[in-house]
Amino acid sequence: MATNLESEILVLKLWRGLYQTYTLLKQCEDQIIEEHGLTTEKYAILVTMSYLDEPARITDIARWLERSTNSISMIVDRMVKAGLVTRRRDTRDRRVVYVSFTSKGENALKPSSREMFKTVQEHVSSLSQGDRRALLNLLSTLRYGILKCINPETDLEMVKREESKQAAGAKDWLLRYALPSTAQAKRQSPKRKIVRRG
Repeated sequence: MATNLESEILVLKLWRGLYQTYTLLKQCEDQIIEEHGLTTEKYAILVTMSYLDEPARITDIARWLERSTNSISMIVDRMVKAGLVTRRRDTRDRRVVYVSFTSKGENALKPSSREMFKTVQEHVSSLSQGDRRALLNLLSTLRYGILKCINPETDLEMVKREESKQAAGAKDWLLRYALPSTAQAKRQSPKRKIVRRG
């Protein structure tokens, strides 16, 4: 009986730990994003658009963010008014709406993504590469279980294929949005003293 209770206490601690970590990460994200004149919802849409082929369909953005199409459409409306994106309907199927970056949207995404990535790097710096991979695998296992719980008909193999496609674009995304350009990196790197011999 004691072992069962210990196991249940551990589950409760995990649940609380996941929630606390998510909440703190969200608060940190809110602070960084607000400094760049965005809300976290607008930032999430911009990031999603940067991963998807542009112009991105609102339905694809909603699927990526696991939100309803209507809620994404309302946020996109506000983003159009703010000059961050443009939207247009498909000429053949008027139900399909495409969203594209404006220069203002692209310019807001880059510095906020760099700052977010730098912050996340700092937070995970205490974890070894092996621990990072293990954590990623554990979170994936939990996420797949939750997806099946929410919708038993979920095709996990399709979800994994989609995630694999998305991961393929990670390097390009990092280089374009999250890492400083080569010129910036040179300016930010500490100057080395040149020691002349002889």
